[in-house]
Amino acid sequence: MKFGSVSLALAALLSATTAHAEGWLRAEGTKIVDDSGEPVILRGMGLGGWMLQEGYMLKLGELGQQHVIRAKLVELVGEQRTAEFYRAWLDNHTTEADIEQMAKWGFNSVRLPIHFDQLTLPADKEPKRGQDTWLEEGFQRIDRLLEWCRKNRIYLILDLHAAPGGQGNDLAISDRDPAKPSLWESAENQRKTVALWKKLAARYRDEPWIGAYDMINEPNWSFATPGKGNGCDETESKGVWDLQQRITGAIREVDSKHMVIVEGNCWGNNYKGLPPAWDANLAISFHKYWNRNDPASVSAIEELRDRYNRPVWHGESGENSNAWFRDAIALVEGDGIGWAFWPLKKIGFNQPLEIDPGPGWAKIVAWATGKGPKPGADEAYAAMMQLAENSRFDRNIPKPDVIDAMMRQPHDSAPGPFAARQLGTAPLTIRAVDYDLGTAGVAYSDTADANYHVATGGERTPWNNGTTYRNDGVDIAREADGAPYVSDFVTGEWMRYSFDAAQAGRWTVTIRARSAKGGRLALGDDQIAVPAGAGWQELRVSALALPAGASALTLRAVDCGDCEVAGLALTPG
Repeated sequence: MKFGSVSLALAALLSATTAHAEGWLRAEGTKIVDDSGEPVILRGMGLGGWMLQEGYMLKLGELGQQHVIRAKLVELVGEQRTAEFYRAWLDNHTTEADIEQMAKWGFNSVRLPIHFDQLTLPADKEPKRGQDTWLEEGFQRIDRLLEWCRKNRIYLILDLHAAPGGQGNDLAISDRDPAKPSLWESAENQRKTVALWKKLAARYRDEPWIGAYDMINEPNWSFATPGKGNGCDETESKGVWDLQQRITGAIREVDSKHMVIVEGNCWGNNYKGLPPAWDANLAISFHKYWNRNDPASVSAIEELRDRYNRPVWHGESGENSNAWFRDAIALVEGDGIGWAFWPLKKIGFNQPLEIDPGPGWAKIVAWATGKGPKPGADEAYAAMMQLAENSRFDRNIPKPDVIDAMMRQPHDSAPGPFAARQLGTAPLTIRAVDYDLGTAGVAYSDTADANYHVATGGERTPWNNGTTYRNDGVDIAREADGAPYVSDFVTGEWMRYSFDAAQAGRWTVTIRARSAKGGRLALGDDQIAVPAGAGWQELRVSALALPAGASALTLRAVDCGDCEVAGLALTPG
């Protein structure tokens, strides 16, 4: 199957109601429907890292919250240059090109994580207590995003990701400063949160391409032990429900049409104590990370859906492998549930777009995390602005394997070529890392292809040990010059490579491989010894007879403990 054929098959697989949803979204019983009453399965991405940075997205996980990251940058380059960086970041990270590409990939929605400080001042910085200063620049940025979504027929879901004061003890997700009162400890922070939602609702009440209002992202607060727990053991979470009811009431004062989305405690998953539905146009969100993708993992939320008679939405998920993405999406879509994965882009390999930070950013990371010397101010500023520039869509590295896993593989298990290849009279070289797109057991096989640490209680171990290039279980590393190759290719693992042959014939195959200890590979029925040694070896396979048309070769590790493979070359004759 050619990649173009994969794309055509994908278009056919996406349901007509999903692809052509029109008008206002609303909750109708346990389904989300459009104006015509047709069910809509939302397929979306969250724009994490744009209006709200989390340290791990910038390789600054030890710093955590955005305000801590910002303070470190001020220490490096001063307040003015830091402000210039953040403006460039906001201008570049998400543009119309990102939304256009999302539509081409088949997404029909986008979730916008909002930091409240883009729209209003913190309560302790207001000139007059109890009043709200509105920051028009932030609202205009949302206006532009909405216009791009409207043009591309994508629903925009507004998500208050960082509420005034912060909504939990997972500090980074809401940029919370634990030295100040949280959302739950401050009546003024709660008042400001309600006022902010009323302001948003008044501005967007007539916009059908605003899909919903996601009122508070991932509350995670133990009311019995403030500042310590994440609300997973709470049996009532009355404060969480009361505030979301207040927000709904304020929204309904100015906006009767938009669907509201409620999130439970414990990162949006603890719905104990949920009062009877307080609004007819309400949906329930749940978040799902690092657990099994089996019916048991969604049984509780589906039981709540049916008992509560309101739709549920898989509002956030991701940060795992392609195999996990595919299985999670197939699971929820099979039960008529839409989803929004996280995030669209970051520094890293396991999302649709990768930001290459540039060489200078690593020096800032090393210093900020206590692992290197402090860069000079000019050098650091140049690196910061390079990062901001590289966050732009045309500088991003697309990840076709991730998109294929999200959009095609949940509905079609057939393999497809990672890149179109034509075998003719000239030699054909295939990089080992460019094995077929497709599911584990079809396009490749590896000893580990996802992380399930929430279910197993283990560590957050990677599936691709090199965490680069692709997001499957196949382990990939890079040479000093950046060239990717398959590493840790061990006994029982394999990769499939498909191509089109212009005519039938015989080809000699050469495999570029190495193994410090030595090993054996197999291509079809032929086994090849890999001599022990540190350098790359050119290993010749007996000439293979191939038919005209679609063909595939499967490379297997027959007896390998540390084999590595750079590529295959096919030569006529």
